[in-house]
Amino acid sequence: MNRLAFLICVLFCCGCGKQTDSSVDRAGSTGGESSGDKPRVALIMKSLANEFFSTMAAGAEGHQKEREGDYSLIVNGIKDERDLSRQVALVDEMVASGVDAIVIAPADSKALVPALRKAVNAGVVVVNIDNRLDAEVLKQEGISIPFVGPDNKAGAKKVGDYLASQLDEGDTVLVLEGIRTSFNGQQRREGFQAAMDDAGIRIADSQSAEWEMSKANTIAASMLSEHPQAKAILAANDSMALGAIAAVKSAGLNDAVKIVGFDNISAVQQAILEGKVLATADQHGDQLAVFGIERALQVLNGEDVASGDVETPVDLITKETLQQ
Repeated sequence: MNRLAFLICVLFCCGCGKQTDSSVDRAGSTGGESSGDKPRVALIMKSLANEFFSTMAAGAEGHQKEREGDYSLIVNGIKDERDLSRQVALVDEMVASGVDAIVIAPADSKALVPALRKAVNAGVVVVNIDNRLDAEVLKQEGISIPFVGPDNKAGAKKVGDYLASQLDEGDTVLVLEGIRTSFNGQQRREGFQAAMDDAGIRIADSQSAEWEMSKANTIAASMLSEHPQAKAILAANDSMALGAIAAVKSAGLNDAVKIVGFDNISAVQQAILEGKVLATADQHGDQLAVFGIERALQVLNGEDVASGDVETPVDLITKETLQQ
C-alpha cells in the first residue's frame, strides 16, 4: 500500500507540473474558469510585453469586473509579436474549451484566418480588433468577421501632417515600419507616405523593425548612418519610437532629428513632455478590446446589430494636448 500511495503521489505531481510554453494567460484574474450560465469571452492579443497590449488587457479586465454578472473573460497573449503559430494554437485552444466568443488582435492579417474560420464554423462569435484581417483571405475562406477599431491610415496621416508642419519642403525623413503582413502596419505606412507626399517631403528609407524596440534601435542607427541629412523618423508604433530615441542619442543628433510614433503608451507620453518625441497617435488602447467585447456581447444577446465594421476614435497627441 505504501508503494502504491507513493506512485500515485508521483503521478499526481508530474501531472500538475505542465505549463504553456509561449502564451501569457491571465484568465484566473477575471473568473474565466467558472462562468456558470454567463457567456465566456476569450480575448486573444499580441505580445503582453508591449505596453499597448498590457493596457488593452487591463481595460478589458476592468470592464468585466464592472459587468461581472454579464460575462466571464479569459485573457491570452503571446510572448513574441511574431509567434503566429502560438496565436493560432490559442484560437484552437479557446474553441476546444467551449468559449462563446473570441475577440482577437491578430498578429498577422492572413495567417490567423483559417483558424478563425474553424471557430466561426464551430458557432463561436468572432470579432476582429486592432489589426484588420485581410479581406481577400476572408473571402477565400468564405467567412465574414467584423472589424472594430480605428482607421490606422487616417491616424498615421494626422501624425505625419503634424510632423510635416515642423519641417521644410524638400527635407528627407526615415520610416520604421511594423510587420509588413499586418494590415495596420501597411495602413500606417501609407498614412505616413500620404502626409509626406502632401508636404513635398521625401522618404529616404523605409524598413520594417517588426514592432520591436531593440530591432528599431539597430535599424534606425543604420539608416541614420546612411542618411545623416534625415530630419525625422516616423515609427509605426511607440515601441519602435523608443528604439529610435536611443539611436538618435547615440548618433549625437538629439536636436536634429524629430521622432513620431503611434499608440500613446505612457513611456512615449513622458518622452513627448521631455521633447524627445514630437507626437504620437492615441487609438485608446485601454478601450479597444472593450469595444470589441461589447460588440461580441451584442451578437451573443441576439441584438439586431449591423454586420459591418465599427470605426473607433484615433487622436493626435502632442506636448500641447498632454499639458491640457
